[in-house]
Amino acid sequence: MLMAHPAVLSGLVERYWALSVLNAESGTPEACGRLEDVAATLCVVTGTSDVHAALTAARYRLPGARTYDDSVLGPRPTARRRTYC
Repeated sequence: MLMAHPAVLSGLVERYWALSVLNAESGTPEACGRLEDVAATLCVVTGTSDVHAALTAARYRLPGARTYDDSVLGPRPTARRRTYC
């Protein structure tokens, strides 16, 4: 699968969020059209068909993405048993 360069992907995500704020504030047809264009581009470069899935995929492909796996923490400590000498 063809993958976008992280700099391009980061720029698209930032542009999407900026345009979504602009669209929420003004709601002009121009802002809506630009937002749809960026959303479609994000879907293409991430191989998804939904903008929310595209944003999630982009988040995992950008540098600094971490998995949220708590298995390295080990089991919870058990209650201490009292010992009587």
